[in-house]
Amino acid sequence: MSLKDRIFPHSAAFYDQIEKLVSTVKKGADELVTLTGDLMNLGTAAHTIKDIEHEADTIAHTIYEQLNVAIITPLPPGEISRLTSALDDVLDYIDGSTRKMQYYGITESDAYLQELAKIIQLSVKELVEAVMHLRVMKDPHYVEKRCIEVNRLENIADEVLAHALTDLFKRQDCITIVKLKDIYDWLEIATDKCEDAANILSDIAIRHA
Repeated sequence: MSLKDRIFPHSAAFYDQIEKLVSTVKKGADELVTLTGDLMNLGTAAHTIKDIEHEADTIAHTIYEQLNVAIITPLPPGEISRLTSALDDVLDYIDGSTRKMQYYGITESDAYLQELAKIIQLSVKELVEAVMHLRVMKDPHYVEKRCIEVNRLENIADEVLAHALTDLFKRQDCITIVKLKDIYDWLEIATDKCEDAANILSDIAIRHA
């Protein structure tokens, strides 16, 4: 890479990779919704999500490499790094939740798994919309609205988790309680990670308002 390229890096490269990353996270969220609708193909779905997670890791690594050589970036390097990490974390928890279903031998889905998965999918959809408006920040308020919606969805996820645990602890099978609680917790953490990404995007939008 020439000195000129280092001093004046192509801003498009960063936006391309971040957009690619959030789109990859969406693929994982979509797969999760399909999976929780029917666990018959859990093994295949878990493998697919793992492949998507590896794809996201590769994209994140590319972004970090770009940050290491760029002198000037379109956004503060710390923001790019935190946003990349938060988006990657969402998919890590999607993958982890799926793996737990597989390891624990979960054979039937339930309304709480499906609802949490749907909340993750809706949250990621909002993140996609927000990220796609970073490149040309014509309407910071639109980005802010998407972030507010992610925060609202995370609050709903907290309520869903509370109801799930209330019902779960009414059961007598301690092993099932431990397994499902762990999975519910990880799915809810995925929504927390969505909120983390939204908060970073919100900060960027506010700075451009």
